[in-house]
Amino acid sequence: MGFDLLLLAILAGLVIFALCAGKYPISAKESIDVLIGEIAGRGGAYSEMTRNVVMGLRIPRITASILCGIMLAISGVSYQSIFKNPLISPDFLGVSSGACIGAAIAILLGFSGLLLSGFAFLGGILAVMLTVLIPTVMKSDSNIMLVLSGVIVGGAMSSILGFIKFVADPETELAAITYWTMGSFSYVTLPEIGSVLPAMIVPAIILFAMSWWLDILSMGETEARSLGANIKVIRNIAIACATLMTASSVCISGTIGWVGLVIPHFARMCVGPNNTKLIPTAGLMGGIFLLLVDTATRTLSVTEMPVSILTGLIGAPFFALLLYRQRRTIS
Repeated sequence: MGFDLLLLAILAGLVIFALCAGKYPISAKESIDVLIGEIAGRGGAYSEMTRNVVMGLRIPRITASILCGIMLAISGVSYQSIFKNPLISPDFLGVSSGACIGAAIAILLGFSGLLLSGFAFLGGILAVMLTVLIPTVMKSDSNIMLVLSGVIVGGAMSSILGFIKFVADPETELAAITYWTMGSFSYVTLPEIGSVLPAMIVPAIILFAMSWWLDILSMGETEARSLGANIKVIRNIAIACATLMTASSVCISGTIGWVGLVIPHFARMCVGPNNTKLIPTAGLMGGIFLLLVDTATRTLSVTEMPVSILTGLIGAPFFALLLYRQRRTIS
């Protein structure tokens, strides 16, 4: 609990920093005044430009980056616990690939905003449903079969996305599809966040409530059955919750890699493998990490870079370091 409180304090400080940082610098006092003024429904000693920057631009993307970081990290923890595999990430069942196809179709149809997010969300859910359907058709409920089904669906979705890019207008549609698939919080709005917020919060609460069962599943199927666990039901509920959280994140931010893979490992190093402690800690770390990355993408260079570029540049070396430190325990 004490460590989580420290993470909350760090996150709060980073929120204030992110509100101040950018091409239009704003002091911490002005940022806080704007927030208090909006909550209280009154004005303050700040310009309309300052209010528009804080409430119209920075608050939506700060909120989105924190929420997506939390959701992706918790999803990563859940998947790694269910499948007892530290190399599993939230998009291995094809949710990100499906969301990319949904978004690409929406762009081809000229949609944007909430409609684009809706298509991406639907595409992600349908991809995971297809992944889960393959083992059912093959009459197998093993984890290995589900993982392999994710590989099959992910490969097929990548080919479909490649075809969509091939037929897209290279001057407009192709650029928009490519930018979306690289991840960004540039155009996110509060209504978009509000539309997917229930699909984020409710599954996160369910996963935290069933964290004890996730611990049991991580022990292995034989031990779980001996303790009275209904493995299929628990696994399906956890997959459904993690999928909803991942699809909700991807539909407002695009594809963002490494968060759900690397952050759970750092959280385990700090609090251990107990999911009751691990889930909130990983969530807070994910929110902090993605907020830092998003702030860096819009302040380090003249042109804002996609989020996945930085998450990859940071995540890959750190993951290699983790593998090196744990090389003797990996078999």
